[in-house]
Amino acid sequence: MSYQTIIVGIAGGTGSGKTSVTQAIIRNLEKTGIHSILLEQDSYYKANDHLTYEERTALNYDHPNAIDFDLLEKHILELKDGKSIEKPIYDFQVHNRVDETQHIEPANIIIVEGILVLAIAKIRNLFDTKIFVDTDDDERLLRRIERDLNERARSFESIKNQYINTVKPMHLEFVEPSKRYADVIIPRGKDNKVGINMVASRLRYLFNKMNQK
Repeated sequence: MSYQTIIVGIAGGTGSGKTSVTQAIIRNLEKTGIHSILLEQDSYYKANDHLTYEERTALNYDHPNAIDFDLLEKHILELKDGKSIEKPIYDFQVHNRVDETQHIEPANIIIVEGILVLAIAKIRNLFDTKIFVDTDDDERLLRRIERDLNERARSFESIKNQYINTVKPMHLEFVEPSKRYADVIIPRGKDNKVGINMVASRLRYLFNKMNQK
């Protein structure tokens, strides 16, 4: 039997503030007792156990081929059917999945967040609401540099090379064009309190309407 769910997709370029916007929406919903679960696209990077560390560092992680969208689709549909899943855990320092998984129970609101979630039709078509977080390119780049230096133990040289060779070209080819599919565009990321509150209010309305049936 199908579980009553609202599935939300939140996309945007690297460093756009997707995660902060997502967390703000989740906190806003929790204030009124609405529990939501989060599936991050980054958790679904493909396992590359057959490659050496050096080979893994050379992969294009911003191309759709780097993501196991089949598994992501399967997990969304299982949660929608009221089944629990084992979400992969990805370690950015070793560029690979770890052996452990995270147990996720179904909820009425599923939020799927990642740079490419609106670019892939079979994922995009699962969403009831599609959001794109739109932030200035220079600001996004600075945020990515800061994050990768502090959280992912990368060197500045590797961050620069990756951005020039894969991040920017893939953004222009896949991420930016996917904005056209968004129902709502939130400029300025987490600083746009009005936009975040409007999305949370809409989700709250849909949740209450769903539970009145």
